[in-house]
Amino acid sequence: MRHLRFCLLLSLLCAFSSPAAGTGGPGRPDFVGLSKELKPAVVNISTLRTNAEAASTGGGSTMLHDFLDSLIPARGNKPSTHHYLGSGFIISADGYVLTNKHVVDDARKVTVKISDGQTFPATIVGTDQQLDIALLKINTATQLPTVTLGDSNKLEVGQWVLAIGNPFGLEQTVTAGIVSAKGRVIGAGPYDNFIQTDASINPGNSGGPLFNTNAEVVGINTAIVAYGHGIGFATPINSVTAILPQLRHNGHVTRGWLGLTVQNITPALAESFALQNTHGALVSAVHASSPAAKAGIQPADIVVTFNDQEIKQINDLSCLAAQIPLGERVALTILRQGEKWQTQVEIIAQAVPAPPQPEAPPTDAAAQPEPPASLGLTLHNITLDLRRQYGILANHGAVITSIIPASPAAGTSLAPGDVILEYNQVPVNNAFELLHAARQESEAQAASVRLLVQRGETLFFVGISRRE
Repeated sequence: MRHLRFCLLLSLLCAFSSPAAGTGGPGRPDFVGLSKELKPAVVNISTLRTNAEAASTGGGSTMLHDFLDSLIPARGNKPSTHHYLGSGFIISADGYVLTNKHVVDDARKVTVKISDGQTFPATIVGTDQQLDIALLKINTATQLPTVTLGDSNKLEVGQWVLAIGNPFGLEQTVTAGIVSAKGRVIGAGPYDNFIQTDASINPGNSGGPLFNTNAEVVGINTAIVAYGHGIGFATPINSVTAILPQLRHNGHVTRGWLGLTVQNITPALAESFALQNTHGALVSAVHASSPAAKAGIQPADIVVTFNDQEIKQINDLSCLAAQIPLGERVALTILRQGEKWQTQVEIIAQAVPAPPQPEAPPTDAAAQPEPPASLGLTLHNITLDLRRQYGILANHGAVITSIIPASPAAGTSLAPGDVILEYNQVPVNNAFELLHAARQESEAQAASVRLLVQRGETLFFVGISRRE
């Protein structure tokens, strides 16, 4: 009997043991087959820079480390040259290679080493600072192995992914993991929309491909969290394929523009709009003569869908707009005073509107230090002294001169020098009118307050909740 139980236990262990190498097993990818298929199209990129050039490279969020940082030798006072290593992948048989822009920034020489050991000088065809992407070109006498670009929109959290690159100069390193999250905003720029993965990536992986189990590139490994473990970020490949034609033909990218200034919706703002959640992009300003203005969009509108795709935060809107070819029209669903309506907006080349010219400053007026007590703001009319002190450009409104600690306003982004232009959609020309608007409200209406604020040239909304 004891022998029978031992045999039964052994049989169960065998049944649940790992499958033979290369088979992948039930629900598990064939990493051996994928590695053999994909490695030939992944390249090692080395660049030559001087100390001075290297010092001018980089930037971005202090939370993140450039993948090259730990490969940079200690800098002395004497100029010297150094090699920097990164990764890339071949997207066309005639030698076009994708990588990160920061891999080749300020390089005096770029060299691409392919999987068979051959090295080629590379030309930088085009770069895009916003997505940190560079397109390179190498010339060979033979056709090169290439990758297949996939659809990053189809990625699901929990899905297997594979990273191939050159961490710390260790060529053709393969690591595997899953998609940990999508749509990550990490402070790199207005087009943040990163894929987070726990596939091990390290300095030198930068610019390398992130593959799905269909052997398709779904992202470009771009950033890591300083001192983090198992936290890497990849730029979705759909964002890159949208700009590839411009990089190849123009060397730079001109993005689509709607003419909106938008902000995320805080819980207090959601309460003031009677929203059930904080999804959407709140319009704080509409540029004159812009596509958005021609479509009838107004400040305080909330953009909830873009071509039937839900907008959860402002980066969703900017990323989607940037992928639309210039001249095309897109459908927006707008929420205005609780009612939804749709409009069509034409995508045009991104423009930098001229800053508004302030009118003649108003004459000094009596100060109004008495605030709406429950908000915790001290307000004054605009005076010449306050205009000089805070650099105020607004032509009317109530100036915040102090914020009472531990008050409802203290937990917001408001600061002294901000000018309140509207109080719960009521325009105010000075502190007296704001105080009057506040006093006119009943307590039921004042559970949350929405302010339209001007800071310098920027307009934005602030929600203040009076709930304990």
